[in-house]
Amino acid sequence: MIACCDGSPPPKRSSTPSWIDDKEFDIPQVDTPPTLESILNELEDEEEPFVLEDTCVLNTDNMDAHSCDTSSLASSDSGDPTHLKRTMDLNATVHGSVLRHSLLKGISAQIVSAAVRPVHFFLVQTVAGVIAVGTSHGLALVFDTNQALRLCLGTKATGAEFGAVSALSINHDCSRLLCGFAKGQITMWDLASGKLLRTITDAHPPGTAILHVKFTDDPTLAVCNDSGGSVFELAFRRVMGMRSCDSRCLFSGSKGEVCCVEPLRAPPDFRDHPITHYSLLAMASLTKILVIGLKPSLKVWMTFPYSKSDPSSVPQLAWQFVPVQKTVNPILAFCKGDTVHFLLVRKEETGTIHVIKQKQLHLSCDIISLSWINSRTLVLVDSHEKLQVVDRPSQEVLETLDLEQVQLVYNSRHFKSLLMGNRIRVLTSRTQVERIDCLLKQEHFVEALSLAWSFHEGTAKAVVGLFGDPVKRKGVVGDKMVEILFQFAEHALKKCPEQGKIQVMEQHFHDVVPVLVDYCLLLKRTDLMFNQLYSRLVENTVAKGVFLESLESYIVADRLGHLTTPIMKDLLAHYHGNGMMDSLERCIVHLDVTSLDIQQVVQVCWENQLYDAMIYVFNSSMNDYITPMEVSASPKDEEVVMGNKLLVYISCCLAGRAYPLGDIPEDLVVQVKNQVFEFLIRLHSADSLEEEEVFPFIRTLLHFDTREFLNVLAMTFEDFKNDKQALEYQQRIVDILLQVMVDNPDFTPSQVGGLFTFLARQLAKPDNTLFVNRKLFDQVLEFLCCPDDDSRHTERQQVLLELLQVGGVVQFNEERLLALAENAKFYQICEFLYEKKHLYDRIIDCYLRDPLRKGEIFNYIHNLMAMPGYSPEEKQIVKDKGLQHIQELVTLDPSKSADLVVFHYAKEVQQIISELQITQKYHHNEATAYLLEKKGDVHGAFAVLLEVAIKRLQSNQSLGLLIN
Repeated sequence: MIACCDGSPPPKRSSTPSWIDDKEFDIPQVDTPPTLESILNELEDEEEPFVLEDTCVLNTDNMDAHSCDTSSLASSDSGDPTHLKRTMDLNATVHGSVLRHSLLKGISAQIVSAAVRPVHFFLVQTVAGVIAVGTSHGLALVFDTNQALRLCLGTKATGAEFGAVSALSINHDCSRLLCGFAKGQITMWDLASGKLLRTITDAHPPGTAILHVKFTDDPTLAVCNDSGGSVFELAFRRVMGMRSCDSRCLFSGSKGEVCCVEPLRAPPDFRDHPITHYSLLAMASLTKILVIGLKPSLKVWMTFPYSKSDPSSVPQLAWQFVPVQKTVNPILAFCKGDTVHFLLVRKEETGTIHVIKQKQLHLSCDIISLSWINSRTLVLVDSHEKLQVVDRPSQEVLETLDLEQVQLVYNSRHFKSLLMGNRIRVLTSRTQVERIDCLLKQEHFVEALSLAWSFHEGTAKAVVGLFGDPVKRKGVVGDKMVEILFQFAEHALKKCPEQGKIQVMEQHFHDVVPVLVDYCLLLKRTDLMFNQLYSRLVENTVAKGVFLESLESYIVADRLGHLTTPIMKDLLAHYHGNGMMDSLERCIVHLDVTSLDIQQVVQVCWENQLYDAMIYVFNSSMNDYITPMEVSASPKDEEVVMGNKLLVYISCCLAGRAYPLGDIPEDLVVQVKNQVFEFLIRLHSADSLEEEEVFPFIRTLLHFDTREFLNVLAMTFEDFKNDKQALEYQQRIVDILLQVMVDNPDFTPSQVGGLFTFLARQLAKPDNTLFVNRKLFDQVLEFLCCPDDDSRHTERQQVLLELLQVGGVVQFNEERLLALAENAKFYQICEFLYEKKHLYDRIIDCYLRDPLRKGEIFNYIHNLMAMPGYSPEEKQIVKDKGLQHIQELVTLDPSKSADLVVFHYAKEVQQIISELQITQKYHHNEATAYLLEKKGDVHGAFAVLLEVAIKRLQSNQSLGLLIN
């Protein structure tokens, strides 16, 4: 419940320490948890927060998302309903309007009627079907849900004596009403008869107002909190027809003040909960939160000091029973400032009460009111007078209402301030139907459907009024969504622009039709979509086109697999007529073939080269996997797409996968493989001419893309380990490949080399069963190493090198291979063979003879000399070989040659100088300078020459002295 004000800020009040006076009030000592005395006598300057025993985090995933419990928020104001401004993030999940705002006109009018005029202040308490209003004249007015006045409790004389009604409380069965007054008295009334049952004048120190008076679950027990900050327990007795009230102080305000009290009151379903036996009471002072048990004896179960906050911030308390991991336990929400804390209270089997901290909720400003709507949802009012509906598990703000213009009256809930107001408004939780209808009234159909779907799936938040049974819930919400879909379609047709650009009309329906389709599929109501909705949309040509085009995304995503015959006919005509052939093909390969007119679809596919769709139709409708290959097995250069698709199709068939997606039925996998192999090894095609060469299909695929076709076969052969028939096909295909490609001038060296590379890989496998005549390898070797053929020299060498690298070397006589390679000037082949024989000095000859790789010799010598893994003898042989060719190396690259000399031939400088014969032209030092200059070390060369010049000058000076 929230009382409303004229917008004035809450009065500020300095904080004072909270203590309990245990000398005046006999508080029993307990061991665990601590006593009130030990808690409240702590030094108030200790700012470290209290650490609870169990700090585990609540798993909110298991909370009940379908709670139907509800409460209402009553308020008084002098504003207008139009000032309640709702704000919603359009990019967020749709929650709709969670709260319904109502002005209680009947009650408001009667409050300010002549009978009680003028009314300067009133307080509202609502429980079940009873609304109690306390006035500044000391009267308590009781209304029913129809706003009819049932009781007027008290008199003006009583009001003059007791003052204004400052607190109200109704017990759980609505039979009793407690009224607290500004001058400290408390009265109890019978709500059935309107009879005054008790007048309590001595429950607390005189001269202090009653701020709060509240029933507990025990109808004989209540608590009150006065303006002095003290808290008292009220025990009602009736002996021999005499009613009395015993008062016990729970908290003394002599050294501190309690601002808020909240007893734990269980709803009817949880009255037998074990924790109710303790009569828990939460109390909030300006510095601490306390949870105590009133039964069976007074005991403190928890204390929680506040962290630093604004002294003017007043604490708020609220209890709620919450389902947690298949059990239900109370959670205490409390706040002071901008943070809401949650404490889960649980009774252990030993009888101990455990308090477990939960995830906190942080807001941007101070909270002045706090209430639960249900087990997941809270309503908060902040100091900026914004009311926020918050989902506790996700901490998402579901709705925000601006109360600034309502003119709130801050009553005792905000600590001792009384201002004027003259109207009562109530904010109650909307049911799921009301929340949907609220959006429909604003013609927000998309948001209404989104919200309805969240109700349907049980993911909506702040839910009230839904069936707990998921089947019933989905049935009710599903029917509502069907109604919305019809309304949305009719609204779209009615609001469609009759004139203007076609793009505007298309955009109009693009905003509507996909939404209709999406929710029909979610509800599994394709009958609704294809019959009633489509029959309405087809009346508008633009709407019809948008509908048919929107189906593509759902078909491709496999959300829609079957179309009715009329829809399929219209879809074919529309896509074909608008040139949307790619889209048509994407749709066909995802549709159930029973939806298709096979003859019509095949004709359209063939005329428009929709090969994927054509293959899919033949495979799925007729289990025919051969005809698609027959009609497309002649790919020409301009039909590269078809050729590539054919290769992928063959690969899929041989691997047991359907083309272009899915898998071949298990009972057809072997049959399809055999059919494809039989097709490939056919001697002639069905309608062959006399001049047709043998094995036309394999020839065609080899000519189209030899490497890819061989890759397809290689992947297929991987699965042939234990299939005897498949191994026979494998050998047969290899024999045909050799027969077709070897000695055939139609194939390039790369193609022939690719074949033998493929064969070498297969033969190198440990479980190989293929047989290939070794003479064929010799034959291909002769072909690749032919010295008289200068064409494709680099290509032939590369093919042979690849063949050797994959293991083909074992098929050849290495000596003969080396001789052929040297004769053909295949220096890379020679290097490969020399490397195997560790003849590294011969590799230097290969580099020097190869015009394409001469420059790489310096790196080769340097790497071999510097890297580990080579023996000293091997390195010496290479070093000697380099020394033999030093003249050639210097001619090739003087700078790199100088590098080699500096790093690897430092001891052989004189020998190198002699071999280069540069001393005939230069003296020794000049030759050294020459080498350094060639290396690029100009400074070093200059230093050497400078040294020579100095020595010569000194020599000339000595000679002159001797002559004189």
